[in-house]
Amino acid sequence: MTIQVGDKIPATTFKYVTPEGPKDITTDELFGGKKVVLLAVPGAFTPACSQRHLPGFVEKAADLKAKGIDTIACVAVNDTFVMGAWGKAQNVGDKVMMLADGSGDFTRAVGLELDLRKGGLGMRSQRYSMLVDNGVVKALNVEAQPGQVEASSADAMLKAL
Repeated sequence: MTIQVGDKIPATTFKYVTPEGPKDITTDELFGGKKVVLLAVPGAFTPACSQRHLPGFVEKAADLKAKGIDTIACVAVNDTFVMGAWGKAQNVGDKVMMLADGSGDFTRAVGLELDLRKGGLGMRSQRYSMLVDNGVVKALNVEAQPGQVEASSADAMLKAL
């Protein structure tokens, strides 16, 4: 079942790269007591994700934070090192936290899996953006079509705030 507006974020753990190496962060640590915009992509370094989705959030990070967002995070079913390298390639700096959901635990827990096995990419995440306030989903924008970056875009999130 897909997570809905009003639901609490399930307890899982992400990994992310720090200067000291990979670290874990739980959903409670990430979302507790904060307003977080989470964008999810089918894969790091993939065309729509790299050309339109993530760059929009990097460009609009200051605008989102000016509207009360504490953290902007990007999650994909990729490993920690791929997410770290993609963040560097996209020049995210400290604007967007790059989270690895390597085994897809979070993606399965929120019910937003995307089966790309036919294309050789395995089970991935659907493309979406989510507004989470103190661990509760306040907005969920899932793209209807592969490759689209409209409902889940930074501009759409800004309008909703």
